[in-house]
Amino acid sequence: MRVLVAGATGVVGRPLVGALRARGHQVSALVREESRAKAPDADAVVVADALDRQGLLSAVAALRPEVVVHQMTALRLLRDDPAAAFARTARLRTEGTANLVEAAREAGARRLVAQSIAFAAAPVGGPVLDEDAPLYVDAPDPGWAATVRAVAELERLVLGAPGRAGAERAGAGPAGPGSAGAGPAGVVLRYGTLYGPGTAYARTGATGQAVLAGRLPLPDGAAGITSFLHVEDAVGAAVAAVESDATGVFHMTDDEPAPADQWLPHYARTLGGPAPRTVPAALAPRLLGWFVAHQLTEARGAASGRARTALGWKPGRPSWRDGLGAE
Repeated sequence: MRVLVAGATGVVGRPLVGALRARGHQVSALVREESRAKAPDADAVVVADALDRQGLLSAVAALRPEVVVHQMTALRLLRDDPAAAFARTARLRTEGTANLVEAAREAGARRLVAQSIAFAAAPVGGPVLDEDAPLYVDAPDPGWAATVRAVAELERLVLGAPGRAGAERAGAGPAGPGSAGAGPAGVVLRYGTLYGPGTAYARTGATGQAVLAGRLPLPDGAAGITSFLHVEDAVGAAVAAVESDATGVFHMTDDEPAPADQWLPHYARTLGGPAPRTVPAALAPRLLGWFVAHQLTEARGAASGRARTALGWKPGRPSWRDGLGAE
């Protein structure tokens, strides 16, 4: 198949290009001008910015992909400018996704696979939630609420749910799947917390460095649940989604949702860092920031049984214990 990978220089996008080509697909890599030198080996490298609507439409139209894969974020900017990283990622998840959906539709793509996150659920219900759980769009932290609302909009756009833009297009009349004017069939992959090479959890990543320096303490009662996913399994999930006919939202996580008081001490030991000290839970938001404190104390895990059934996917690393901190 002709596959276009948008976000082809990212931690998932780069190896995904190679994995798809290894399976015989004709793969084009969509990169921004400033990332051209970092583009992976691909059948074609196309330069366009997802926030430039007309430029993106022209670039995708020339390729006429059958499947478009959305792996775009700006999280590479986190270390230097976290505010800019989150702001641009939110734009890519909203404006950029809208442009990519339109470009895929106009080019006649039949399928659109998009990256989302599995740790945006509201902290209600059991410790491990499925894809039907509500997203935390009303989180008390404005930054996290904005991130989750952007995730919700990405998923709405990819799945073709009604909205103002969709209503405006409704007058165009019926069109068959894969034809110009019809939206491509959408699938959303909610990745668990990524670990492995190039991620924050690699030894040289931001989280790895914080743990090695003893800067990531455990709040009292650190019962927040994290569902992890190795980068290689994220790539495998995207390949499965490209080659499947299934649509909808899928959690892509390993088999062992992990309480913070289990995974963080294990991670520190594996890295060879100091054991995390314990701090009062009430101080955690001030010491760690609201989001990190939330993840360690309140976050819910994500059940991925739906992906196993619909996509025929399972993680090659079923437990974070097999590799978290080992790279």
